[in-house]
Amino acid sequence: MIPIEDFFRNSDTNGYQISPDGLHISFMAPYEDRMNIFVRSVDAAGNLGEMKQLTFETARSVGGYLWADNERILFVKDSGGDENYQLYGVRIDGSDERSYTNFPGVRTSIIDDLEDFPNEVIIGLNQRNPEVFDPYRLNLATGELTMLAENPGNYMGWMTDHEGKLRMATAVVDGVNTQLLYRDHENENFRPILTTNFKEEVNLCLFTPDNRHVWAISNLHRDKAALVLLDPRTGEELETLYENESYDVTTLSYSRKRKQLLGAFCSGHREPIRHYFDEEARLERECIQAHFPQQRVGTMGSDRAERKKLLYVGGDRTRGSYYFYNLDTDMLTHLADAAPWLSADDMVEMHAVTYTTSDGLTIEGYLSLPKGSTLTAFSQDNFVPSATDLQKISSSEEHLPLSIEKLCLADNQSPLPLVVNPHGGPWARDSWGFSSEVQFLCSRGYAVFQMNFRGSTGYGRKFLEASYKQWGLKMQDDITEGVLHLVNQGIADANRIAIYGGSYGGYAALAGACFTPQLYRCAIDYVGVSNLFTFMQTIPPYWRPMLEMMYEQVGHPKADEEQLAATSPALHADQIVCPLFVAQGANDPRVNKAESDQMVEALRQRGVEVEYMVKDNEGHGFANQENRFDFYRAMERFLEKHLKSVG
Repeated sequence: MIPIEDFFRNSDTNGYQISPDGLHISFMAPYEDRMNIFVRSVDAAGNLGEMKQLTFETARSVGGYLWADNERILFVKDSGGDENYQLYGVRIDGSDERSYTNFPGVRTSIIDDLEDFPNEVIIGLNQRNPEVFDPYRLNLATGELTMLAENPGNYMGWMTDHEGKLRMATAVVDGVNTQLLYRDHENENFRPILTTNFKEEVNLCLFTPDNRHVWAISNLHRDKAALVLLDPRTGEELETLYENESYDVTTLSYSRKRKQLLGAFCSGHREPIRHYFDEEARLERECIQAHFPQQRVGTMGSDRAERKKLLYVGGDRTRGSYYFYNLDTDMLTHLADAAPWLSADDMVEMHAVTYTTSDGLTIEGYLSLPKGSTLTAFSQDNFVPSATDLQKISSSEEHLPLSIEKLCLADNQSPLPLVVNPHGGPWARDSWGFSSEVQFLCSRGYAVFQMNFRGSTGYGRKFLEASYKQWGLKMQDDITEGVLHLVNQGIADANRIAIYGGSYGGYAALAGACFTPQLYRCAIDYVGVSNLFTFMQTIPPYWRPMLEMMYEQVGHPKADEEQLAATSPALHADQIVCPLFVAQGANDPRVNKAESDQMVEALRQRGVEVEYMVKDNEGHGFANQENRFDFYRAMERFLEKHLKSVG
């Protein structure tokens, strides 16, 4: 059996970036069990120089970093998971480490790294008002901060042009409307150009090379978000550049060197959907992909000349590998494997599956089975699938989404113990690929089921809006119905089902145990919401300008009081009968520790078995390696006790 630590230990390396001049690569690697920044030189042939450690953090891993110029790296870190990130800098020879925003209780955000202006960045600080961020131009040599605009109290985002000038902003007005604002010059006031309901999103991406128009991703007057061209002076949509009939456009690709829009991308069920506007970019992609047939390849970054690239290569059975690629010579240099101690042969496949809800929605999800278990086609008409049908199900080369209603276990295998794993957010999504959690659970003999219930992002407005005010209701039904399909198909053992999730997934785990107590043998809540009233009272200050939107999405504490009370698991602890494991970070700024405290207390008063793990140096999830080990060891014992001992 693979040791639990092998699944959850820090990667050997990750977070690769390349310097603007292409002469150095940087990455994160462990130092005293914390991820720190390292750098080494690289030549055109991919030959690597000596490794140099730049940071020596031991309390908590570096939260993220970027290249400010060819000689300096900027990085952020918080305190104990409080997410109040502070900005620091260090030269690549390890000298001149300095703090730029060491303001207690203040959060720093990066608005623009100003790639064309090496000595400056634009950052946001909520120092003046904890609810909103003012934009500042930071001089990296002197540390001087220059305010570029005073946030009037409702601006939530900012965008610069290609000259590094702050030209556009996004604001919340009337609590639930979103407004785009524009100015021609930084010495002018912003003026509104477009106001929409928050359900209608116009997300600003980039100015066009001449700074006259803006590329944006918009679902205005459409269901699926599309890449469009906007006139920033009027807010008028000038052209639809790309839209997909099944998925929202999520990102675009742009060449700074050639000043060319390259492509638009969607997150598909299994593979990304790529649409290219630029033939050179398409051919480059084909050239890179040819080196790695049947593997997923992503470009992590490039130098300013856009000739030297860093690649991530992975799939569903490996944490991935990193490569240096020289586009001029078509030469690859293997840099590192993220987890060389894990063999792909020991991992399992993640199947892309679908099912239909009782009210007609198609839900995409992922089903992973333990070693030795395989899927096959199912027919109530005693139809025997052909060899081709079986090949499509068993072969990873086909990559076909499979309808759960048409699947069963092969060779009369017994139904499997199942861990149901709804994602957090909830306005996020699960995607196909490697998951340490999934592989760990499958290695212990459990099937794992993940689903993109209504409200998951990337599927259009109707799918998203179908989740509004449906916490514990239709959103939970989507989870329940998927589980019942697996039971009906003989894939899951009805007497050995657990539900586990984090954040919103933790809420869903509590809701499952509370509102469908007959379905789950046990439940695991990881930094999850338990009381919808107290949750919305304790959100971070910088979420407060969006509170009215949350009321529209989750429910209003007055107007929807009865519904929120009915769907808050902490207020219905008397309905939970299965054992519960709760894990919480003491410094969580998103889901206050009180959410877990009140749930645990209510159950313990009734004598329900509850295991409660609190980590004092963590926030919204466990970042420190030793805490991850503790959590998953406890999870392993908990599931072993309550799922494998049945029947």
